[in-house]
Amino acid sequence: MRIRRTLPVVLVVVVVAAAVTLAVQLRKLAPPEAARLLPGADAFFYANLSWARRLNGGKDLPAVSHDPEYERFIQQTGFQFERDLDEAAFAVHYPGNRPAGGTGGSAPEMRFSEVLVGRFHGERLTGYLRQIARSIDTYHSVEIFTIPVESRLLRVAVLSADSVAASNHDDPAVIQGIVDRSKRLASPFGGPAFLRQYYRGVQLGSLSWVIAKIDPAAPETAEWSAVFTKPATVVISGSLLSPLYLHVSAVHLRAEAFTGGGDEAAVLADKLTAFIALTRSAEISVGTHGTDADVKALFDSVKVRQDGDHAVVTAAMPLGFLHKMLAGPPPELNEPAAMPPQSPAQPNPSR
Repeated sequence: MRIRRTLPVVLVVVVVAAAVTLAVQLRKLAPPEAARLLPGADAFFYANLSWARRLNGGKDLPAVSHDPEYERFIQQTGFQFERDLDEAAFAVHYPGNRPAGGTGGSAPEMRFSEVLVGRFHGERLTGYLRQIARSIDTYHSVEIFTIPVESRLLRVAVLSADSVAASNHDDPAVIQGIVDRSKRLASPFGGPAFLRQYYRGVQLGSLSWVIAKIDPAAPETAEWSAVFTKPATVVISGSLLSPLYLHVSAVHLRAEAFTGGGDEAAVLADKLTAFIALTRSAEISVGTHGTDADVKALFDSVKVRQDGDHAVVTAAMPLGFLHKMLAGPPPELNEPAAMPPQSPAQPNPSR
């Protein structure tokens, strides 16, 4: 009798434990929550800046130019992007009038939506937004601030104590959708369909990644036309975990292009191999960075291969190379310091 009573309890415990384990694993494989809040788009970008600071010894990221408007923002909100921003997720909306279509509607150029996670001072930020907003609307108890920026309207919503959303898409429903998703229970199955489809190509533990549709005939991605001759989808990511998860001495880079077939992938792989060889030769011929051990290690690690209808590029960026990037440009590339004013020549008393 005791065995009969114990068996159902054990089964319940096992089922619950399995469900929890499955949920945890799904969350690991799902896009970050900030990215899952984004609307449907044609490209996505994510960066975990808190990890970048850890790799930089806990120091702030390189300072950006403080123009008067940004300086005013810092003084009134207490928020400084290079110091206080932890995560940034962007959705890029291509114009809808391009040949392959886009999610930007009737806008003639790209539009952007974003979710920022960081250490915000809620009251100060809200007060600043109230000052510069042209209008304020309330949507599901969340204030949406409409701010004119050049010829566009930027809509901003404070989602929580540590997250803010913004979008300059012409359709107000875009940022309203972000607000709606922020109020739902976080789900590993959430997020835009295009993002979920290709996020499997992002490496586990990636600090930064890009998922983008590439159309060489469209002006938004025309700079890729030297490599891509036909539309493709590109997934680029950088992870601290090696393929065997054994060490963290480098940032492991992976770029994967999803093409229309094996022939396209083979042509693309050949072009990428030639492009990387030319870039490496140029670095060596310049001499400034060609003899740098970290740069040499990076180029030596680059590998290109074809995998069915995919072209894949992998590389290992030494942490030393990343530290140099986070430290900013070397002194010789900075503007020279202003020379002190020369004092007028004094007459020679011996004359």
